[in-house]
Amino acid sequence: MIKLSERIKELRLRDGKTQEAVATELGVTAQAVSRWEKGICYPDMEILPSLANYFNISIDELFGYDNERSKRIDELVEKINNMNNQNAGEDVNMDECIALARDALIEFPGNESLMLSLTSVLYNAGYVRYGEMHITDEEGYSVYDVERHRTYKEWQEVIKLYEKLIQTLPEGKKRHKAVTELAQLYKNTGEQEKALALSESAPDLAASKPFLRLQAYDGKEAVTATGELLLETVSKSAEQMVRIVLDDGTMLPKEAAKTLQHVEDMYKNICGESYGRNYAFLSCVQMLRSYYLWLADEKDEAFNALDRALMLAKEYDKLHDSKDTNFKSPLLKNVSMHIEKVLENSAFHKELPNLWPWWDVPEKEKVLSEMKADPRFKQFVDFETTD
Repeated sequence: MIKLSERIKELRLRDGKTQEAVATELGVTAQAVSRWEKGICYPDMEILPSLANYFNISIDELFGYDNERSKRIDELVEKINNMNNQNAGEDVNMDECIALARDALIEFPGNESLMLSLTSVLYNAGYVRYGEMHITDEEGYSVYDVERHRTYKEWQEVIKLYEKLIQTLPEGKKRHKAVTELAQLYKNTGEQEKALALSESAPDLAASKPFLRLQAYDGKEAVTATGELLLETVSKSAEQMVRIVLDDGTMLPKEAAKTLQHVEDMYKNICGESYGRNYAFLSCVQMLRSYYLWLADEKDEAFNALDRALMLAKEYDKLHDSKDTNFKSPLLKNVSMHIEKVLENSAFHKELPNLWPWWDVPEKEKVLSEMKADPRFKQFVDFETTD
């Protein structure tokens, strides 16, 4: 923590106080004050306001920030978020990231931005460390393993933090993110009634931001905004179609594969021949489709789906070199593809074998083992012959 130990000693000597006098005023031991000044440990968060008041300064001044509070907080938020983003499905530095967020809140108790950073870290930690687990109920539907999820200490803590935060968070992106993640955690831990209560407080679909934006435009701008809404609607609909396939254990494999093909067909009808950033999602959809085709005993079609997944992934990897800025279809001709956000030197297509089938499915290992025994799977993996 930045020079807090030196700062406490400096202020005590400035005022001519002994460690015993400071300890008596704060209700701690002189040994505790000594350890603070030596940097062995730090005052509890609850003591910091009293410590600042004792020296007749603000908490910012206690930490030596003066007017640099906002800059320091922004730097911490950026560092925490960047570290958190490194833990994308794998625990790279989760402990260090959590520790940084907690230390930041000791420096700036109750700061909203830092609390939101901590919640995002804890939310991610549950997924990275333990995963979102599903089981099959008596009717054959996929349900969340809520008993296991309730043992995730990170999720239990973040639920309490979010419940506190949403009491004061104003409407906007921060509140939307908090409510969305809290609702997901309620579902993960079997608190569906609480999730439903959150949904009741939200506006109807027609009153949501994407729809209300349409009222702000006319002419060409209205066509553009409507196209953006259409693309977002298609994206959300596609995600729900995949979710139904995964959750409905009563759906026959052939029906599941057909439904997943409809997902790409829907994009094709709206976007035309170029899917933009959606290439990556549709590549994953085709990998999942190969799984269901294999279960339906349509082996050739399963490998055709893998070939399609590979082609879509390669198109995604080429996006950063594309000169196109908008979609080509009549419906979306004014809508940007946002290809500038695709990383250069992307090699998504080379990762496909390790990502297959992207989503968690009941017979993944069995199907993968059988597919690997087919010589055609090597062609899917051996990119020297497919590039």
